[in-house]
Amino acid sequence: MASRGSDLEAESRPAYGEAVPVGPGIRRLTANNPSPFTFWGTNTYIIGAETLAVIDPGPDDAEHLRLLLSIIGGRPVSHIFVTHTHRDHSALAACLKAATGALTVGEGRHRRFKPAGMKVDKLVEAGGDLDFSPDLALQDGGIVAGDGWSLQAIHTPGHAANHMAYSLVGTDILFSGDHVMGWSTTVVAPPDGSMSDYIASLDKLLERNDRTYLPGHGGAILQPLDHVRGIRAYRKMREAMILTRIREGDRTIADIVHALYRRIDPTLHGAASLTVLAHVESLIGRGLVKTGGEASMDGVYEPV
Repeated sequence: MASRGSDLEAESRPAYGEAVPVGPGIRRLTANNPSPFTFWGTNTYIIGAETLAVIDPGPDDAEHLRLLLSIIGGRPVSHIFVTHTHRDHSALAACLKAATGALTVGEGRHRRFKPAGMKVDKLVEAGGDLDFSPDLALQDGGIVAGDGWSLQAIHTPGHAANHMAYSLVGTDILFSGDHVMGWSTTVVAPPDGSMSDYIASLDKLLERNDRTYLPGHGGAILQPLDHVRGIRAYRKMREAMILTRIREGDRTIADIVHALYRRIDPTLHGAASLTVLAHVESLIGRGLVKTGGEASMDGVYEPV
């Protein structure tokens, strides 16, 4: 995970408890759940003027629910959109639905790219939300129309198998969830994450003409295509470095992390290990690396 510095931190520092206007008819409420994986907290977006929509209700937190309902102020809420089922984004959906009667919307239930028995240290972030099941399951390109707004689903797997970005139809705004953020590179961690799918989803966004991303954590990204190109280049550079380490004799995930991540905060080494594993999986899938069994944290890897 690579932070982009104090300037972005200052730009996206939230006003906890306040609904901050971030676009026409769009306000952002940031949950007070800061961490190395959530930056200042999870962003909840409220769209509309009369009948509202909510994107990413956030973690299961009573105070965040109270603030969100206060901002809604008794107005009807027709839909609750979820970008993906990590608990810091989707866990509050059930309580918000109970309070408003809104339909929940997402790609589908939580699922992993790899079987649950895959050997990993632990999942990062808040873990998978196994309870969320959308009332309305969207496919890529599906559109939901509300009172003065329409959102189109853009399936962007990689960070999670069911990750959706949402385009505000008639604007150049994309709600990018955790797929693209301005403050940090996205965690892509097996078994929830897939690096090959993540890169393919970046390529998919490069085919679009969005001019503003509103992400799940941190502030708005105002030159998103340049930003996505930079992320893609960084990921490919990191992949090349991992392949070089394997070709030069590193045989385990721990060896590679020790060589490439020695300068980062040791508390992030677990996430770094999972990111390396995701890259190794991608390299195996393309026939550049081999292993004796399934890719895992304790696997032994060799160049092809």
